Amino acid sequence: MEDLAIFLSKSLMSWLVIQVCLTLVFIWYLRSSKKNLLPDDQLPKTAVILCLRGADPFLPRCLRSLLNQNYPQYDLKLIVDSHEDPAWKIASETITEQEATNVQISPLRIVRNNCSLKCSSLLQAIRELDDSYKVVALVDADTIVHLNWLRELVSPLGDAKVGATTGNRWYVPTGKYWGSLVRYIGNVSTVVQMFIFQIPWGGTLAVKTEVLRQTELLDKWGQALGEDFMMYDILKKHGLQVKFVPSLLIVNREETDLFNLIDYLKRLILYSRLYHPRWLALVSEAVSSILFPTLVIILVLESLLEAKWEAAGLLLGCYGVYTVGLLLVMLVLELEIQRVVRSNDQAMLIGKPLHVYAKLSAATIIKMLIGIPLTQWVYGLAMLSSLWISTVTWRGVSYRVQGPWNVRLVEYRPYQWLDQPIDSKVSL
Repeated sequence: MEDLAIFLSKSLMSWLVIQVCLTLVFIWYLRSSKKNLLPDDQLPKTAVILCLRGADPFLPRCLRSLLNQNYPQYDLKLIVDSHEDPAWKIASETITEQEATNVQISPLRIVRNNCSLKCSSLLQAIRELDDSYKVVALVDADTIVHLNWLRELVSPLGDAKVGATTGNRWYVPTGKYWGSLVRYIGNVSTVVQMFIFQIPWGGTLAVKTEVLRQTELLDKWGQALGEDFMMYDILKKHGLQVKFVPSLLIVNREETDLFNLIDYLKRLILYSRLYHPRWLALVSEAVSSILFPTLVIILVLESLLEAKWEAAGLLLGCYGVYTVGLLLVMLVLELEIQRVVRSNDQAMLIGKPLHVYAKLSAATIIKMLIGIPLTQWVYGLAMLSSLWISTVTWRGVSYRVQGPWNVRLVEYRPYQWLDQPIDSKVSL
């Protein structure tokens, strides 16, 4: 028992040190990166593509932010799942309200049976572009961008070695749902991991159109469940990099409950298993982050029952240090992200107040402390559940997945107003 307790304690402390070091590397990159923005005459004409199915909670704000970019030549291409989709009405009204002339809205005309609806929409939008568009930027409906978002996303593509640029989402750890807090805690490590492995995020992603045509990306999208995780390996084969842009950490204020979060995590884990270039590293991280702390708790209980006070004290002390250490990592990173957000003026988007900062009150910090073990258990449950799933359901459509390039649309129907969540702030 004592040998096992010592092994688990050392393993837990070692993993904490690794997480702290990776976080410090990420923070160093955030602080050391400089904005080298191109002047207007050097910025290429860009198509911004937004694929919609269902009305996301902050869709009007998302559209207004995209229609008011500080960028000389760009067009917003909206591909909506169908005319009867709730997003169609909202998008049309927002376009009229903004009196925008650089936007085109189209329904998805061909629902492909061998890839996701988003990939179908992307292929439709990209294949309709003429040769004047030199860059394609992808964005998700849960992304409310700042005024220089597109300029900051496209400027690094001036480097011939950079094939794609990306940002990432950052959730606000407040709200009434525990699922929102668990998602926030899990996303803290995900953001750092995606930076380390150069994994792009499809919610803020730009790629040169010549790269799309020279690589097999479009062909792969036509067979895939998702568009972003695969890009690193494909671009690497052509000697190109994926560049993470620190100023493009976008705050997300949507909510979710634990039930919907587990469904989302199962999809994400399956998606990662199919396309993540470092899937084995992800599994190792999960074992370290989920299995070791859980074994420590089980061993503490067993030691207490058997009156092995020394072992129980050692394990309980290490677990306390580990949990508080993770909390401090989250708080430091949260404050650093707030600095990035303030520098981008995301709190005053389109001239309207938007409270995007986490209010780190004593109550919130206590919930975060409780949320750390809860996150480990929820992620562990989602990971185990994902091992057996072969069918994925997302926003009312189902896919049978038998491999990364063997995806079949099983059931499709247009999205309806009745499909919208009762709580207007809950993620779809």
